[in-house]
Amino acid sequence: MKQYLLLPLACFALCGCQEQPAKETPFKMIEQVDFSHVKITDNFWSPRLKSHVTTTLPVCIDQIENQTGRIRNFENAAKGEGEHSGIFFDDSDVYKALEGMAYSLINNPDPELEKKADEWIDKFAAAQQPDGYINTFYTLTGLDKRWHNMDKHEMYCAGHMIEAGVAYYQATGKRKLLDVCIRMADHMMSLFGPDKRHWVPGHEEIELALVKLYQVTNENKYLDFANWLIEERGHGHGTMGGEGNWDPFYYQDEKPVREMTDIAGHAVRCMYLYCGMADVAALKKDTGYVEALNRLWDDVVYRNMYITGGIGSSRHNEGFTEDYDLPNLDAYCETCASVGMVFWNQRMNQFTGDAKYINVLERSMYNGALAGTSLAGDRFFYVNPLESKGDHHRQAWYGCACCPSQISRFLPSIGNYIYGTSHDAIWINLYIGNKAAFKVDGKEIELHQETNYPWDGAVKLTISTSSPVQKEMRLRIPDWCKQYTLSVNGTETKAPIEKGYAVLNGNWKEGDIIVLNMAMPVEIVAADPRVKGNIGKRAIQRGPLVYCMEETDNAKDFDKSAISPATSFNNRFDVSLLNGVVTIQANNGDQKLSLIPYYSWDNREAGKMKVWIDYKE
Repeated sequence: MKQYLLLPLACFALCGCQEQPAKETPFKMIEQVDFSHVKITDNFWSPRLKSHVTTTLPVCIDQIENQTGRIRNFENAAKGEGEHSGIFFDDSDVYKALEGMAYSLINNPDPELEKKADEWIDKFAAAQQPDGYINTFYTLTGLDKRWHNMDKHEMYCAGHMIEAGVAYYQATGKRKLLDVCIRMADHMMSLFGPDKRHWVPGHEEIELALVKLYQVTNENKYLDFANWLIEERGHGHGTMGGEGNWDPFYYQDEKPVREMTDIAGHAVRCMYLYCGMADVAALKKDTGYVEALNRLWDDVVYRNMYITGGIGSSRHNEGFTEDYDLPNLDAYCETCASVGMVFWNQRMNQFTGDAKYINVLERSMYNGALAGTSLAGDRFFYVNPLESKGDHHRQAWYGCACCPSQISRFLPSIGNYIYGTSHDAIWINLYIGNKAAFKVDGKEIELHQETNYPWDGAVKLTISTSSPVQKEMRLRIPDWCKQYTLSVNGTETKAPIEKGYAVLNGNWKEGDIIVLNMAMPVEIVAADPRVKGNIGKRAIQRGPLVYCMEETDNAKDFDKSAISPATSFNNRFDVSLLNGVVTIQANNGDQKLSLIPYYSWDNREAGKMKVWIDYKE
């Protein structure tokens, strides 16, 4: 067991090998190995991906088709009659669920699921207006009111439709939805842009979606439009059209994006904006965007992020208040925001090859995002507090259902974050058991990763290739890892560390084996002293997982218990508990406290929960 200070709730530079100076390559793009080339085979993620297919997607489809009026809105819009049901941005949930269906089809072909997706797409196409506009809310409540209020999520819904259209085209080769997306994008561009109307999307998303549309069509106009929308911010153009007061901070409209230094407003909107900025910066080689993103990342991670990788502490604005305002019981930490942290941090890593971004990605993925769905895959968290009095539970669905649909598209694509390639290296970012096959320098290479991560820090990587591959293998040494060994073909080696990656040079051939063994002790973690809610408290972490105490495993007054420097810890794998977890027992003389991974709480009896524990010096 070790103790260390997490400042604040973020990631440390690792100890172990001495850091070597790395070459500066501002636009060195690491290309992700797409999840379509990765088959996950481990005992941690594989069951979750199976339950996504068997449970999560059917739940989302049932809610969209039968329990709510989301699909009926499209049917009514096609007829041009009937009432709109639900919230004005409910179309986006349908598109996100379809994106999840598309991702599932890539690795799990299913004729019935594809047939269902085609049925939905037919309804979308029928609801599209002759001028390309598609939005069921305004079609059913008055097309004369469209493009009036920048906070009515017209472009947000369009963005999610575009992401779904691109995904479905890539999964099936079918263009119907992609063509609907192109007509909508062209419609928007006929109204907005240089020498046309101003527009500041109240909820960002369209920016990154347009980049995806550009990448699949090779039409520069979509990239340019994404860039123009980002540049619209901070010039006083935002308005709700007389339907309310536009708060520039809430909408990330307080200053031009190149001048931004601090995260502000709604957390999910921030994440989508930063993703769009990163995408545009990479393609246009815009150093101004990158400099702004670096400043924003520091502000998010070092002053505004929970130990779970969650962001957005305030229920009031679903976002941020002031630095170090990180309450536990009242924490908001929207699931969508944690998923957004995964999206954004991968993009930041692709610029720099710096492992610090994957460290945050991993933290958000295993804790903030994964907690968003039940172990069975049928119930969801919108809000993810770090303490509960026993009254906070996952739900089957929400009136605002952005989080269930977000989970439905995130889980099947987690293979995106494992590997990357660049001109000189193969990057091993995450430790997840899998078999991957992809090309480097025109040569086929297969990687077989075997591990019991996150329960164990041992990783075996077997290389298969018909001809030798001369590349660096860059293995991320996580920030939580303070001791590790590395061997190649049975011989221990000392590899230099560059930006958090162990760098192995080699001419890799058939049957080469790399083994990484990372010590995974229990760690006592302290927050930055400026986090008032955690003064005199500590959290428990093991490997990438944050732990919590749940009432069902402890005495009724467990929340008044404390740990101290004298506390000892034992951990063991319990195959019968919570689909198999490593539990931690804290021993204080006669008092024993039981802890489980944070992602797994609220899967049994209702009761109290606590992450941060009183600490007696």
